[in-house]
Amino acid sequence: MIEKDVISQLVEEKLASSDNYLVDVVIKPGNLIIIEIDNDEGVCIDDCVELSRYVEGHLDRDAEDFELEVGSAGITSPFKVLRQYVKNIGNEVEMLLKNGTKLAGVLKSADENGVVVTVEKQVKPEGAKRKVAVQEDQSYTFDEIKYTKYLIRFK
Repeated sequence: MIEKDVISQLVEEKLASSDNYLVDVVIKPGNLIIIEIDNDEGVCIDDCVELSRYVEGHLDRDAEDFELEVGSAGITSPFKVLRQYVKNIGNEVEMLLKNGTKLAGVLKSADENGVVVTVEKQVKPEGAKRKVAVQEDQSYTFDEIKYTKYLIRFK
């Protein structure tokens, strides 16, 4: 069976000289290899083709047959690496926490410790008749987050 570490190392070697970065490598039964890459400016099809040819050129089909798919991390895919969080600072995201809480807000910051999201809450000030919108920063560690993804809104 083809090893995930071998594929990851090949991809990292190829991407070291480019702006693209590895998001994920999945090897499914039947040796279906799926490689996801991303870029702060977006991935073009030529990058995927070039990476596919590089990986395919370094694997021996005679020793073990495989199927290879190389693509970009989709806009609706959950973030898998810190660099995707950093890329989306200032964008609206949707988060599902491991405790089941779902929230939407603007990603304010991200580092190796976790993220800060600015969420809007409706609060009723003392003595007021109506609730007012208040923005609040909330911090979460990656251990608390089940997934985070870019929130698409059609206005």
